[in-house]
Amino acid sequence: MTLDNARPVAFVSVRNRDEGRAFYEGVLGLKHKSRDDFGDFYAFGDGLLRMTPMPDFQPHAHPVLGWDVPDIASAVRALNEKGITFSIYDGMGQDELGIWSAPDGKAKVAWFADPFGNLLSLSQT
Repeated sequence: MTLDNARPVAFVSVRNRDEGRAFYEGVLGLKHKSRDDFGDFYAFGDGLLRMTPMPDFQPHAHPVLGWDVPDIASAVRALNEKGITFSIYDGMGQDELGIWSAPDGKAKVAWFADPFGNLLSLSQT
């Protein structure tokens, strides 16, 4: 058995379930699929995102979740309009929108955080 055709499930932890739902549904526009005592499931491309409440959660410094989009500049602007601020890192050479471009120009990435400090990303490849 291989997992290449299995449906992926991503996980994100939040300190407050209601605030998490407001962000992932209201701001990012993910479609809520189900809820149980342990968390919420969202449609996430061909897979699922499991949002799990953990009151003592502390975020990590690396991205935990990302989306590959066809037009990163448009996606960044759309999220800016919803109040999302993209991270600018010293020495990365990002543009005014916070988009970093690979040296060959083929890949682009922009980073932002959810209300709990989870680092999320947009990419265009």
